[in-house]
Amino acid sequence: MVDGNQRDLAFVPAGDSSVAVITQTDELGRAIVRHSTAHVLAQAVLRLWPESGYAIGPPIEDGFYYDFDMPRPFTPEDIERIESEMSAIIKENQRFERTEVERDEALDLFKSQPYKIEIIEGVRRAGDQADDGLESEVSGDEVISIYRNRRAAEQEEGGGRADGGAEFVDLCRGPHVPATGRIKAFKLLRTSGAYWRGDEHRPMLQRIYGTAWESKDALKAYLVRLEEAERRDHRRLGRELELYSWPDEVGPGLAVWHPNGAIIRSKLEELSRRMHLEHGYQPVYTPHIGKGALWSASGHLDYYRENMFPAMNVEGTEYFDKPMNCPFHVLVFRSKTRSYRELPIRLSELGTVYRYERSGTVHGLLRARGMTQDDSHIFCRPDQVVDEIVGVIDFLRELYGTVGLGPDRVRFSTKPDKAVGAQEMWERAESAIPEALDRAGLPFQIDAGDGAFYGPKIDVDVRDAIGRYWQLATIQVDFHLPERFGLEYVDDAGERIRPAMIHRALFGSIERFTGVLVEHFAGAFPAWLAPLQVAVIPIADRHTTYAGDVLTRLERRAVRATVDDSDDTLGARIRRHQLHKVPYMLIVGDNEVSSETVSVRPRSGAERRDVRLDDFVAQVSDEIEQRRL
Repeated sequence: MVDGNQRDLAFVPAGDSSVAVITQTDELGRAIVRHSTAHVLAQAVLRLWPESGYAIGPPIEDGFYYDFDMPRPFTPEDIERIESEMSAIIKENQRFERTEVERDEALDLFKSQPYKIEIIEGVRRAGDQADDGLESEVSGDEVISIYRNRRAAEQEEGGGRADGGAEFVDLCRGPHVPATGRIKAFKLLRTSGAYWRGDEHRPMLQRIYGTAWESKDALKAYLVRLEEAERRDHRRLGRELELYSWPDEVGPGLAVWHPNGAIIRSKLEELSRRMHLEHGYQPVYTPHIGKGALWSASGHLDYYRENMFPAMNVEGTEYFDKPMNCPFHVLVFRSKTRSYRELPIRLSELGTVYRYERSGTVHGLLRARGMTQDDSHIFCRPDQVVDEIVGVIDFLRELYGTVGLGPDRVRFSTKPDKAVGAQEMWERAESAIPEALDRAGLPFQIDAGDGAFYGPKIDVDVRDAIGRYWQLATIQVDFHLPERFGLEYVDDAGERIRPAMIHRALFGSIERFTGVLVEHFAGAFPAWLAPLQVAVIPIADRHTTYAGDVLTRLERRAVRATVDDSDDTLGARIRRHQLHKVPYMLIVGDNEVSSETVSVRPRSGAERRDVRLDDFVAQVSDEIEQRRL
């Protein structure tokens, strides 16, 4: 790292510079190794299939991928061959050499690779987004940076060849490891189809995912974690536990909630509504669509349209599905004259929004097109902003604590290139956030230029049971929308003053929060969230009447329970409820009928026999009411 910028080891600083070492065990260092391994992957594929096209290959969290234009999908046998070729390239210890070339030279160098040509020419179709992996592919405008991979013999033979004598050349801003031999442990993980630039109207490419680590032991540990993550995948568990689905007839990213999932969702919504009332929020409800004029006034049509669904024309007027709730809440605030004595005003809504995500980027509940946010907007005096942010952080700590989560990592994102509002407004907003985070005792990192178009923001990540980070809450400070909509309050001197506005969603969305919880708990929810809390299982038909009495006692205490008196064997019925991760099974037979007891089989822990029914009902009711984990 030289003067805050990542550089190759071969880079020579000019004059006095600040230098920091990046090692392979740093996250930055691991990303560099993974990016270099992606280049090795592409080189191996081109060795085996010289006519293939190669597109992009960025590092991603815990790994990398590369997209190829192939006439068919890769087979498991292909992956074995590719891994073998990659190992050979690593053994050759090829050097990574960075060179800057003129744009015309780069176009000539990659003339047979249309995806590289598109990157060089900077062609971006309307709606392209910044997360398509291109940011790692090219540096500069008229001058383009490339990397050559070459063996020692090629160093001598390069001569006047356009590729400099290198076997493999790629567009890249770098940096990379000095040579392929520095890559100590890698594994190709899976393949998939991926539309070029995430656009379903563009060619379908073949994507290979992989991972790379600083040692074989680190790779082995990661593969164990990966296996556990696959076991917890919320899409698979959602199907097995009958929580939700994504029917083709509905469309990508639009979840249909089944009864079991709807129970979980309703409990989270109940919790959210109660806690918002306790924290001084006022509920509102707003429509799912709004006139184009509203979204023009808010700036969304100018700065967010690529994330919105197309307009609907109704009686000559354009309407849009709402991508955010904030303009509606602004109109509620503006509906009457406000006094400084009323502030802060905290408006809250479980509002469903619709955002256009490319079908290739949609991922279950975690990245959806339709989502319901626990969306709130706080209108306050400028001098109240810091206190209100601290209050929001206290709120999210309490909310996350009910399910045993963070906050575990915080990012402060500053003004992006594409932004609205005066610089003075941004400076006021950006000064409030660090002060509030310091007061709340939350360490944070700065993500320069990653704020929303209307204000800086705080992103809060939680860490799940297997150590993965998930971004949930967002808190944004906004002095611009109040200006844009002419919001005012009357101060103690009778002057009309512009309020500040804080946007915040603590769940992120109900969908995303549920998806994270499914993976965090591996589907084994605490009793208060479990769709079915108790299954009563009579051993024989003669025990069914007593089982019904047990069910009645449980239902009187609002415990979600059922009697399983099906014709299946006792073992099969027990197994069924184990697979559905029911917190408690109550087995009732002759002994339990005569003594008015139950045998309790908890989801985890030892079975308890001869438990008085009243004692169990009291115990499980208390566990649910207290939301014990």
